[in-house]
Formats: sequence, structure tokens, C-alpha cells
Amino acid sequence: MLSRRNVRIKVMQMLYSMSRDKKLGYEEALQQYRDIVRQSFELYLFSLLILVRIAEYSRKDVAKRTAKLLPSEEDRLFNSKLGDNTLVRSIATNEGFNRLARLYKLEDKLDEDKIRQIYDSFARSEEYQQYVLSSPADASDHINMLLQLFRHCMSDEMFLDLLEDNYPLWIDDESLIVGSMKKTIKALPVSPNFYEEYRPPAEATVEFGEALLKDVCQSDQQLLRIIEPTLKNWDAERVAVLDMILLKMALSELINFPTIPTKVTLNEFVEIAKLYSTDKSKDFINGILDRLMKQLHNEGRIKKEGRGLQE
Repeated sequence: MLSRRNVRIKVMQMLYSMSRDKKLGYEEALQQYRDIVRQSFELYLFSLLILVRIAEYSRKDVAKRTAKLLPSEEDRLFNSKLGDNTLVRSIATNEGFNRLARLYKLEDKLDEDKIRQIYDSFARSEEYQQYVLSSPADASDHINMLLQLFRHCMSDEMFLDLLEDNYPLWIDDESLIVGSMKKTIKALPVSPNFYEEYRPPAEATVEFGEALLKDVCQSDQQLLRIIEPTLKNWDAERVAVLDMILLKMALSELINFPTIPTKVTLNEFVEIAKLYSTDKSKDFINGILDRLMKQLHNEGRIKKEGRGLQE
């Protein structure tokens, strides 16, 4: 589920934490990195659990309507098919999903009142009213309604509060979570181990991410000595902390990760600088990395493997 860009961002966050807290050593930073990688997977599971609980709240809606002394025609026709259809039930009754929910104590993170408010807000929509009151729905109807519910959630303050309260860094993984949720909904009903597809792969998080974190930590001064001559009129101490971290990460990637094309490294760190650093950082990072790449190429220190990676 995690892309290399997400992994780079998580490594960057750990290196920044180490720069701010001198007592934070490599081993502690590595454990924190592993924790936030795991939390990305938790965030996906938690988002899915919220969606299921909102859908299941339709049962309580029906119960309230039928308990009225004078139910309207609409009340009598209302039903809980949003939460009781076989597609939603395939998630709700999935043994592996429920085991992981217990492992990560996801139920404890839910807020019943917020679930109710999100459902009530969605239930007022014309699309939901038509869905509930129409003739029996087929799988495509259920999927379309669940997609609409998820889109509603992503614009609902209560839903976003639930994510932020439990996963403060969730915004870093937002695009991946949205993509994973949509893919899961469109593939309903789920297979027994559907969630494994969304577990962060070791190739990205361990072989790349942990290796990058270790190398930048262990080679910090060596990387700085390579970078300093390319700064020209800039004193290294005047470079923004985050920009220097990104330069060291990019330099490590250029030298020590032979299967990653140099252009990919350049573009990725320029984009990360654009998202996380100052307004001028994008151009600064781009310029320094361009100089570094030319210097390292001339010195024969960039060795890329695979077809088309030598450029």
C-alpha cells in the first residue's frame, strides 16, 4: 500500500525528529519509523471499520422509525440495506479483519456519537433516500452507495476528526488511503485475506526505507562533506534543517540505491520539498541536487543497475 514517496516522507520525519531531539538515537528512531509504517496499515483498517459501522447504523435508524407512535409511509418503507447487504457483511464478518481490529484495538478508537452524526448527515442526502426507498438493490447499487458514503466521509468534519484524533499524521497517507478504500469497495465482496494486499510491503518499508534511514544516520558527516562544496555562497548552517535532511537522503539514494533512477530521486525530493519545506526550497533542492548529480557522475560514484538506469 505504501509507495516509496510515503516511505521517504516517514524517513524524513524520523530524521527531523532526531535533529530536534538529540537524545533520540538511531534504534529509537528505527522503532518509531516501524510504528508509523504500521499505523498506515492501521489507518486503512480503521477507515474501513468506520465505514462499516456507519453503514450498520442504518439498523438503528430503522428501529427508531418503527418505534414511532405514528410512523409515516416513508418510515414504514425505510430499511437497513446499507448495512445489511452481503457486501458490507463480507467485511463485518471477515475473521481476519476482526482479528486485526482486536489486535490494534480499533473499536476502542471509535466514537459512537460521531458515527451517529456522520450517518445522520449522510442519511439526509437525496441519493441515500432514493437508494433506501427504491426497489431491491443489486451489488452495483450497494457499491455505488458505499462509494458515495466514503466520499461523504472524506468531506465530513466528524470523520476527519476521528482519523486525526487517533492518527495525527494521517494526512501524509491520505491519497493512499482514499485509493485503497475505493479499490476495496469496488472489489466487494471481499476475499478472506483481502487486507493483505494493503499491508505495507517489506520491499518499500524495510529494504528501502529502513536502509535509507540507517545510511543517512550512519553516514551523516560524510554526506555533509559531499554536499558542502555544492552550496557555493551558502553556509551549511544556514540551510534549513529540513532541506539539509532532504539533500542527505537524496544523496544517499543516488549513491547507495542502484535500482532507483537518478531522475526519479531528483523529482521525488523536489516534490517532497514542495510539500513540506519552504516556498524557495523546491528550487534550492533542485539546484543543489543537479550539481551533486553532475559531480558524482564525473567521479564515477553513481552506479545504476538495470536497463535505462545509467542516465
